[in-house]
Amino acid sequence: MPLMPPAHPFDDDKLHEECGVYGVIGVADAANFVALGLHALQHRGQEAGGIVSHDPETGFNSARRFGYVRDNFTKASLMETLPGPLAIGHVRYSTTGSKGHTAIRDVQPFFGEFSMGGAAIAHNGNITNAEALRKELIEHGSIFQSSSDSECIIHLMARSYQKTIPERMKDALRRVEGAFSVVAMTRTKLIGVRDPLGVRPLVLGRLGDGWVLSSETCALDIIGAEFVRDIEPGEMVQISPENGVESFQPFERAASRFCIFEHVYFSRPDSILGGRSVYETRRQIGVELAREAPVEADLVCPVPDSGTPAAIGFSHESGIPYGMGIIRNQYMGRTFIEPTEQIRNMGVRLKLNVNRALIAGKRVVLVDDSVVRGTTSQKIREMILDAGAAEVHFRIASPPTAWPCFYGVDTPERDKLLASHMTEEEMRVHLEVDSLRFVSLDGLYRAVGEATGRNAKCPQYCDACFSGEYPVAPSDMIHKGFQTKAAE
Repeated sequence: MPLMPPAHPFDDDKLHEECGVYGVIGVADAANFVALGLHALQHRGQEAGGIVSHDPETGFNSARRFGYVRDNFTKASLMETLPGPLAIGHVRYSTTGSKGHTAIRDVQPFFGEFSMGGAAIAHNGNITNAEALRKELIEHGSIFQSSSDSECIIHLMARSYQKTIPERMKDALRRVEGAFSVVAMTRTKLIGVRDPLGVRPLVLGRLGDGWVLSSETCALDIIGAEFVRDIEPGEMVQISPENGVESFQPFERAASRFCIFEHVYFSRPDSILGGRSVYETRRQIGVELAREAPVEADLVCPVPDSGTPAAIGFSHESGIPYGMGIIRNQYMGRTFIEPTEQIRNMGVRLKLNVNRALIAGKRVVLVDDSVVRGTTSQKIREMILDAGAAEVHFRIASPPTAWPCFYGVDTPERDKLLASHMTEEEMRVHLEVDSLRFVSLDGLYRAVGEATGRNAKCPQYCDACFSGEYPVAPSDMIHKGFQTKAAE
């Protein structure tokens, strides 16, 4: 069994998406295309991956593995066990369930056998009332095989009295709160659903006579599929070779609240979100930062890799030269030596190295995507000063992250978030840098195309991690004593 990628101090101070989902119908050996798509979505989850396929002769087949897609689903011996013209897949980074010690039973897609046939489901997001649902289902006789919140959907489907699997799925998802982009399959249909607020992404593509569902457009590009459109918030699509794409609206209509952090960090820069280039949005965040927080300096450097587009925008707008002052080691991964305590103490130096010849004697502006716990920012500041920088200024391409996310993002508890208990100036002192500025929430909204900034009465995005305003009440957490901003 392949080893899991080791935890790393640099990654521990970043926010992580829960997962990516992918599905293909109407092409020979659909699982091979799913594997390629999951490879393009690997940034959304590196813990584990799974594929379920259906073949008219052999029925449903599945494979679930720990580790990277490239290390598992490129092997002919494995892919030959996943035949058929219909397949779905999932890459995982845990936010619920046995986080930190993932069990193979928690790896999606999940499969269920119903009276009208089997169905598999892959879910991106987080169900905020999962504990209440799980308790209710167990009390009524359900036996759970995993610790994942996503398994609730399968059990809710099993308890539905509807006559078809798509109708049972509608029934189940109407009971679910939180965020979900779902890719599912029956023996003959590929199904995609987004929650009514459209918090997590899902797009539709065309591949010859076949169809593709994906978390991001970059995973369409890798197989040569044509982007058709976004699945709309609250929409369910049912795709079959006979009827093509059929669209349904199983939920009451609501104003969209797409996750704004998808633009800041989660999605790949070569993806398109809501008709906007992720790269261009991040570059524009840098432009807004330069306007809001100018500084006298000699060099603008990105913290690789997610800070790069914003650093380019900051440099262009400010007129301060851009340079690669920090170089990322592209080969840090699970094949590296066992991370002993001595190796761990090297911290981010295993992953990032300073370009001393460029940094020495310079007043440096470091552009990063976020500050979470602040531990990585401190280590990077130390590295820059050790290389001879005269001054260190941080510019952050998101507002302060002061609230945890409950919609499919791995976020520390609130008291572990630096911005939850420190002002911007207190964070500057804590990080021991010459200046620290975050883009404003209005500036972030302008960067994603809202010309007047954030509409406080009717925000266009989910920005709860910055504002504390949760568009869906995190029921399970509230029952545990968590206080939302409104409660405070």
